[in-house]
Amino acid sequence: MARRGHRPSTGTANRPRLWGRHAVTAALANPDRTVRKLWLTREAAALLEVPPVIPVTYADVADLGRLVPADAPHQGVVAEVDPLEDMWLGDLLHLGQDDRRPLVVLDQVTDPHNVGAILRSAAAFDALGIVTQDRHAPPESGTVARAASGALETVPWIRVVNLARALEEIAEAGFWRIGLTGHATQTLGEAMGTQRICIVLGAEGEGMRQNTEAHCDLLAKLPISPKVESLNVSNAAAIALYAVAARG
Repeated sequence: MARRGHRPSTGTANRPRLWGRHAVTAALANPDRTVRKLWLTREAAALLEVPPVIPVTYADVADLGRLVPADAPHQGVVAEVDPLEDMWLGDLLHLGQDDRRPLVVLDQVTDPHNVGAILRSAAAFDALGIVTQDRHAPPESGTVARAASGALETVPWIRVVNLARALEEIAEAGFWRIGLTGHATQTLGEAMGTQRICIVLGAEGEGMRQNTEAHCDLLAKLPISPKVESLNVSNAAAIALYAVAARG
């Protein structure tokens, strides 16, 4: 994965800790990821291929539980890693200029479980990447990695300062920007057409900001039953990505 602009770390306090076999196995397999240290139970160690250069501390389940948030399902595996290097939006758009993979833009989606789940759906439906506003998105973390089930290591996650400017750049790259909102008059299927698609989703509860909506080419809704007011943003992202993939 081509990346530029390493986000400097000021010490071990800023290094994310990942947990769970899927997240840590994916981190070990990612050539762009530096794993600094591993804490493992003996049972979990037997299931992992660990390069000999990575320091390993063997611990019991209770000790590992003190390294991660309360009740985190670590499965006997915890890793301390360096953050992934940043990737510029322009570089991502250049990499994807010859294909029709969709792009996902998140407007102030702050829940790390939702961002992780969206990364997982992006991997499942071969999205080009996701774009978030740097100040209004969760940091890279074990919670994101766990929810992403390995996709944090494979799906480009672009952080931008100005989301409106990023949407303009995305349009210049030939994407049709479709904002998902319940007050739209047409469905996503009616709005898609044949263009390259950028799906734009708003924050949990509040939805897209007005300025973000203004930078979409069209607004669309998912054809859900009136018995349900709305869907969780990660569920909406998964359905939208499936719809884009299914159009052929």
